[in-house]
Amino acid sequence: MTASTAPLWSPSPEAVRKSEMVRFMKEANRRFGLSLTGYSQLHGWSVDNLPAFWELIWDFCGVIGEKGAPLLADENRMPGAKFFPNAKLSFAENMMRKTGSDPAMIFRGEDKKSYRLSFDELHALVSRLQQAMKEAGVQKGDRIAAMLPNLPESVAIMLAASSLGAIFSSCSPDFGERGVIDRFGQIQPKLFFTCDGYWYAGKKISIAEKLDTVVKNLLTAEKVIIVPYLGEAKEVASKLSRAADLDSFIAPFAAKKVEFERLSFDHPLYILFSSGTTGVPKCIVHCAGGVLLQHLKEHKLHCGIKPGERMFWFTTLGWMMWNWLVTGLAAEATLMLYDGSPFHPKKDVMFDYAAEEKIGFFGTSAKFIDAAKKEGLRPNDTHDLSAMRVLASTGSPLVPESFDYVYDAVKQDVHLASVSGGTDLAACFVGADPTAPVWKGEIQAAALGMAVDVWDDNGKPMKGERGELVCTKPFPSMPVMFWNDPDGKKYHNAYFDRFPNIWCHGDFAEWTTHGGMIIHGRSDATLNPQGVRIGTAEIYAQVEQISDVVESITIGQEWDGDTRIVLFVRLRDGMKLDDALIAKIKSQIRTGASPRHVPAKIVQIADIPRTRSGKITELAVRDVVHGRPVKNTEALANPEALDLYRDIPALST
Repeated sequence: MTASTAPLWSPSPEAVRKSEMVRFMKEANRRFGLSLTGYSQLHGWSVDNLPAFWELIWDFCGVIGEKGAPLLADENRMPGAKFFPNAKLSFAENMMRKTGSDPAMIFRGEDKKSYRLSFDELHALVSRLQQAMKEAGVQKGDRIAAMLPNLPESVAIMLAASSLGAIFSSCSPDFGERGVIDRFGQIQPKLFFTCDGYWYAGKKISIAEKLDTVVKNLLTAEKVIIVPYLGEAKEVASKLSRAADLDSFIAPFAAKKVEFERLSFDHPLYILFSSGTTGVPKCIVHCAGGVLLQHLKEHKLHCGIKPGERMFWFTTLGWMMWNWLVTGLAAEATLMLYDGSPFHPKKDVMFDYAAEEKIGFFGTSAKFIDAAKKEGLRPNDTHDLSAMRVLASTGSPLVPESFDYVYDAVKQDVHLASVSGGTDLAACFVGADPTAPVWKGEIQAAALGMAVDVWDDNGKPMKGERGELVCTKPFPSMPVMFWNDPDGKKYHNAYFDRFPNIWCHGDFAEWTTHGGMIIHGRSDATLNPQGVRIGTAEIYAQVEQISDVVESITIGQEWDGDTRIVLFVRLRDGMKLDDALIAKIKSQIRTGASPRHVPAKIVQIADIPRTRSGKITELAVRDVVHGRPVKNTEALANPEALDLYRDIPALST
């Protein structure tokens, strides 16, 4: 990739001076007698001095609890390193440090629902839920499963579970029966929270029939609690076994002071699920201390979240960004929750929300930004986004043209923070640096405390070339374990099989000349024509510049003893893929990327399969094209789209 000659945005010297990142660096200098002068030096110190760095994060961010000693045991083992092995803390206590009448959460559900919950009201609801859960026999280590919209009640249920030391696991109500059972059936929940239905694109969607099947398959759930959203919770509960509506569940209990049990640093907090299509989802267990420290670091230092700031990420409970967002309460932010379609009742509803509620931190997916660009939205001309300080993006690589779009059409003076990490770590490997410029197409920097590098196939570091994204030292949000993996073999094989004692993340990445990073897609989806590795994101970056193409997906097809690149394109309504458009696409890829990137075949397709967190699924398409079964179609939001890729005549020649 050709380096840009000038940054798209730079922080003002005053903003840098006042940033929490600089304040943290000064505290490190003061405490340890250092003379660090910039982010690069700070990052180097953070990964070379892991115990000191993470202790400083604990103190600087005001973690409530006892650190204990030592700070880090078995530092050179991955997996096996233990951060704060004798610490005691409560995740919920840290999340609920603020009280008062200020809004803890502001919710909007399309144009159907809107309400607010103050910090005091949140405490009251968590207290009643905590008492009801205790009465239901919930103990530490029990699993609480939730299939819910992105509601304030969903956050309160998680906090109540955490306050008791229970393990919270969630998905969104649009998951199919099999998807819910495949996830929650593995972890055997004690309680199951769900809803009476949800709204999407203006449509009222009942899930009563689906719930009947799910509940019959979750026999360990001693109670099923229906959270009202459509106003039909009592009716839905009356038709299910072991069920009650939320109001009835908490009715016997008056609000009182919430009780917090402080447990070990590595006590399980969440079970998150892999979203791949290669089998039953992996149950990834994350610990309370690791999640808390990572998120406080990312929120306060990397993103600059201040108490009272309004913090938004467009997400569902089926994506780890929900878990990331809600920890904003520990930074005393106001959580901005949205549920439903991001383009209903009109195309710019997300920007309406940002303008009307003065959102300071606005997070979304790279796909949303591309879709807004394709829709021709220009909120810079139509909305007052003066409060928006940071616009963050993740989920897939943010292509260079989307950087241009943000600064041209969304807001000129905004910190565009492209970040990347994953469900596997519930955090970021690379992300925002509020003290540095934003360069087109680049993630700014490796995150503090994360010993990130790019290696070749022989385990040698690479600069300016593409290779495997690795982390060479432990970090506190490494999974505690995989559920139902007693010997740890699945966990080891997922990250440490490629390079012993090194986390291999599965991303195809490249360092830039500015010290930033470009993610070129998933390693397992990397294309290999004539033995040359090509990241799928490199092709998407070119195709997305063609206005007739709404979206695309590319795979490597095994052909004639080699691999050939096949590109599938979804076009605007009424458009047909003709020779002229094929030539235009090939020319754009050839000049914008390289001749090696040019597809051997370009095929028009009506739909592109996605996971429920919005990621396109190259591996599933690749399997279908090769006649192989896709093992976990329940991971997909639109599994029927896979049928479009079977037995395509153009791919047989």
